[in-house]
Amino acid sequence: MIVCVPVTPDGLVGGGWGRAPRVAVAKVEAGRITAWDEYPVGWDVLHDVGTEGGHHARIATFIKDHAVEVVVAGHMGPPMVQMLGRMRVIVRVGAGGDARTAVEAAARLDA
Repeated sequence: MIVCVPVTPDGLVGGGWGRAPRVAVAKVEAGRITAWDEYPVGWDVLHDVGTEGGHHARIATFIKDHAVEVVVAGHMGPPMVQMLGRMRVIVRVGAGGDARTAVEAAARLDA
């Protein structure tokens, strides 16, 4: 399973999904992270550049390019939740604390 989470420099779950400056993409197998890659996406800066649809398209492209199946975040706006749902991406909001722990917990829910 491929899980994506916004991350802070100190390894915590970042706040909002659509304004994340950095995200991690984790591969989870048998409930454990087997790969973890972080990407400086800059969605915090890009959020208000162009249209909402353009921003959503940017995020959708990232999701597709990384074959993400689950997104874990502290919070996410309803339009983004709907877009990810249309992409058949599972959304888990309300996460906090250590990002790796949150990813493994979400993977157990969706195993």
